[in-house]
Amino acid sequence: MSRINTPASIEAAPAASQPLLQAVKKQIGTVPNIYRLIANSPAALEGLLGLAGAMSKASLSAQTRERINLAVSELNHCDYCLSAHTFIGKRVAKLDDAEITANRSGASNDPKADAAVRFAVAVARDRGQVGAEQVAAVKAAGYDDAQLVEIVLQVAEITLTNYVNEVFKTEIDFPVVNTREAA
Repeated sequence: MSRINTPASIEAAPAASQPLLQAVKKQIGTVPNIYRLIANSPAALEGLLGLAGAMSKASLSAQTRERINLAVSELNHCDYCLSAHTFIGKRVAKLDDAEITANRSGASNDPKADAAVRFAVAVARDRGQVGAEQVAAVKAAGYDDAQLVEIVLQVAEITLTNYVNEVFKTEIDFPVVNTREAA
């Protein structure tokens, strides 16, 4: 059970959040608990949806964004996001089980995506304090400056939802995937 109210329906959410939740429902067919919980603050919901909407237009592929979501969610020990992005990774991004396993380990079976995932993990793990050699490595893999910025923003977006879900213990409404214990 979540630590704060998760409105049971769109109609139970604050009035200013209702149109935003209707848009989520129209786009994906349902309103996951994370959005209903964040709807307690219409401004926060608008901010999250704005960032997610902008990132959906990024030049970084949807598959690579999902790989980053999986890697950072594992790193941050967020079962909700790991469950959600395993589901999305399989159903939407068409990632196979071997790729999802690699992503959860902070890597990718695709050489170019591997550089992005490793960079994203370094950004999250080191709180942005990455070295010039790490930036050079991801650029050498073929990512341009815009995509480097997008990797950092993807880390920020997933970290935001990881933290919300962990602080408030959002009830998982996807097939449950648990993070691994830290080694």
